[in-house]
Amino acid sequence: MTSFTLDWAFLLQACCIHVTKVRDICYLMHRPVPPPDPENLHGVSILKPLTGVDPNLYKNLETFFNQKYPAYELLFSVQDENDPAIMVVQSLIQKYPKVDAKLFIAGLRYVGPNGKINNMVRGYEAAKYDWIVISDSGIYMRPDTLLDMVSYMKADVGLVLQMPYTAHRKYGFASVYEQVYFGTFQARNSLGANAIGINCSTGMSCLFRKELLENVGGLQAFAKYLAEDFFICKEIVKQKYKTVLCSQPAMQNSGNCTVEHFHKRLIRWSQLRGAMLPHLIILEPISECMLMGVLISWALDFLFNVSPMTVFLLHTLMWFLSDYCLLRIVENGPLPFSKFEFFVAWITRESLAFWLSLRSHKNNEVHTDTGLTAVPPRLMTVPGPIPGLGHEGLS
Repeated sequence: MTSFTLDWAFLLQACCIHVTKVRDICYLMHRPVPPPDPENLHGVSILKPLTGVDPNLYKNLETFFNQKYPAYELLFSVQDENDPAIMVVQSLIQKYPKVDAKLFIAGLRYVGPNGKINNMVRGYEAAKYDWIVISDSGIYMRPDTLLDMVSYMKADVGLVLQMPYTAHRKYGFASVYEQVYFGTFQARNSLGANAIGINCSTGMSCLFRKELLENVGGLQAFAKYLAEDFFICKEIVKQKYKTVLCSQPAMQNSGNCTVEHFHKRLIRWSQLRGAMLPHLIILEPISECMLMGVLISWALDFLFNVSPMTVFLLHTLMWFLSDYCLLRIVENGPLPFSKFEFFVAWITRESLAFWLSLRSHKNNEVHTDTGLTAVPPRLMTVPGPIPGLGHEGLS
């Protein structure tokens, strides 16, 4: 009976996983809740840690100067006084003199091993509002995004997250590949985790109550962690506050977009997930389309002598069509690329998922975007400086 139940569990999971996620995303995405009355809107301080520039940095930062929100401030921070991002920020401050914006040069300010926290801490301490947004440099915001995030900050909510997604960029296959990943696999994971109360914080764009961090020592208390976003969420939940997703996704719009660069990000994330939630080392691979299809095909062949190839192809077709529908909903309209491009990107992602998972467990070191070795991921409290972690940490 145990073997029979396990075999059918794989089949049931394959049939239900997309139905529930499509239902959840139809309910949540692009359906904002009514905003508070203008007189009840809280002021918001937006922390923007920066390191270096890319071709889209000016465009991305400019969207924060054009938020349709009555009271907010922009707190930019860099670690090096020679950072070229300084000129970008200064030009935008001059272009929009009516926007409350400040630039902090962190210099050698050190509060812990996490370089992203070191970069943000001066801006955090100078924030004049008690609601804080942390937003990575590669995020592009629609004019009403801040209002959408604030609308979800109810009395029992301590942390509002944006589901990671990407803006469409004309960088060929790499940009399509990345968009398909975030609109399918990442969307399922974020929605599923949020629905059952699992910590799904990514840290690239989030809104939280400053007082909740002050209760545990402020932002600098999380500088000892490699994955500060995970532990910020964990501490907020400990204080009996909810974490929720808002209706608009976080639109990543980095000017650096290659397949190899994206694979390195996926490997880092897999290493961190395995370090913080070790059971995912087993559960995550078997939740992927291809491996699950193999297991289901074997189970039905063993139980009922059904053609395994037929089952595998039908399973893959169902998964493919469901992912296409899911991505259309996340995109909130027609896809900005052809169905053939979607098929190639989808089959590439699904085929490489298990291989990338194996690569992430090949060693116990996390590598940053600069190529420098950081720390063993299983040590969440790290003993020394992490080189190369600036504006986006390990994202």
